[in-house]
Amino acid sequence: MDRLQAMQVFVRVVDANGFARAADTLGLPRASVTTIIQNLEAYLGVRLLQRTTRRLNLTLDGAAYYERAQRILADIEEVEGSFFDEKRKPRGRLHVDMPTSIGRLIVVPSLCGFNTLYPDIELKLGMSDRPIDLIQEGVDCVLRVGDLPVSSSLVARRIGLLSRLTCASPAYLDRYGVPASPDDLALHKGVRKFTTQSSRLSEFHFTIDGESVERPIRSAIAVNDSEAYVACGLEGYGLLQPGRFMVLPHLQSGALVEVLAPWRPAPVPVHVAYPQSRQLSPRVRVFIDWIIGIFQGCPLLQGEDGLADCGKELMAASDESCTLA
Repeated sequence: MDRLQAMQVFVRVVDANGFARAADTLGLPRASVTTIIQNLEAYLGVRLLQRTTRRLNLTLDGAAYYERAQRILADIEEVEGSFFDEKRKPRGRLHVDMPTSIGRLIVVPSLCGFNTLYPDIELKLGMSDRPIDLIQEGVDCVLRVGDLPVSSSLVARRIGLLSRLTCASPAYLDRYGVPASPDDLALHKGVRKFTTQSSRLSEFHFTIDGESVERPIRSAIAVNDSEAYVACGLEGYGLLQPGRFMVLPHLQSGALVEVLAPWRPAPVPVHVAYPQSRQLSPRVRVFIDWIIGIFQGCPLLQGEDGLADCGKELMAASDESCTLA
């Protein structure tokens, strides 16, 4: 039995959550994939997978083997990649995680360019607004908004700066009035955010006399998803404080109106980060270089307030389809 191949097949079966899908991506007959897994389990003397008619479940031994196998395969690829000629395109699976708003509004509209440059990279894109454990969840790198903890185990590079603002729908402002200063928040309701890790609701932030100041506001509704956050503002539930890039088309159309402009919240940084315990594989390196280019090429993503051309392009709906290589 080729133990390296068996390890690769096992990891692909788990990732694909099925023998048939794994066989298709590996270019192997399904019967061969099944035999390889059976031989691997016999060799190790443990059951790795619990098979049902609908899905596969890892056993405790299978979960431990999967985690270690991922690391071993990543290490092998890094070693081999260090000897590749620079002209050889990186290949393999790349797992990246990022906030939903950045993924849908910035990254996904630009992915055709990445695929054209690196057609042999299979991108696995996770989008959520929750913190994740890169090692435990097998993620190669992440995009994160905000300051990283001092004790972070990640190697991080700041790639952007997102300006924020306070806004509301015209219907809400007609009903409750336009706040004249942050002190008027006592008369208003806000759309607030929370995370799956904490039930604490976000407060509103303003820059007053050069300092960032937190102001409480009554909740109209609280959500844990960035798209729902903006949607609630559009429906007139209350004031909100999104990133400018998230609401650019709504500001342009008048569906949302900025208020309290002299006291805008401080911009927040965007980082690309990866575990410090790992060397950069070629595919992670090229993704980081690519995403840095996307952010640095757009003033809107560098903290500038104007309706920059790049922002209009990023947010504009396109009728053109993208044919991936």
